[in-house]
Amino acid sequence: NARMILALTAIGKDVTDVGGHNLLAGLNDMAYIQKQGINGPIWTLLAFDSGNYPVPEGDVSREGLIHVILDAQLNDGGWALTGTVSDADITGMALQALAPYYKTDVKVKAAIDEAIDALSGMQTAEGSFGSIDGVSCESIAQVVAALSALGIDAHTDGRFVKNGVSALDALRAFYVEGGGFRHLVDGNLDGMATEQAGYAIAAYERM
Repeated sequence: NARMILALTAIGKDVTDVGGHNLLAGLNDMAYIQKQGINGPIWTLLAFDSGNYPVPEGDVSREGLIHVILDAQLNDGGWALTGTVSDADITGMALQALAPYYKTDVKVKAAIDEAIDALSGMQTAEGSFGSIDGVSCESIAQVVAALSALGIDAHTDGRFVKNGVSALDALRAFYVEGGGFRHLVDGNLDGMATEQAGYAIAAYERM
């Protein structure tokens, strides 16, 4: 529901009437939202805020979603889908969700500041970011999108430039001539990589 709400909002459609269904109404149960882990609260908050939508009646609230996300922050400063070691992808997603509250919520500000330091430490000597299967386009894209949401320049901020290579430079390395992006730098054109790199670049340009 959350991803569909984001997509429909982006193209100007009414998410409260999709074939007679209100997609917001599917996000009113915190237990259901958390069935996939921290991914659920992150994308639900992003969905609500994408159109400044009212939260449907139930046990879900923006404050509750923020609390769940903050509570899942790991000791090393970031977030992960599983385990106790932060992951660049999930950390980037969490920061995108929390970004609108950075200047108004002291707990959110403290958590984000800690996570930014953690992300800087995750960056490789080549400017990249990775996850379970190593350095990937999607990992870099999530970081670029997160930094852009926070007004941090992924190309010029010294915390995200290693050996003269910025996070944005690293993302460009996955571009496929003619259009699109690879998942792995030596791989083939990939749909998910293209989608995520596309919206990361759009986020950077908006910033």
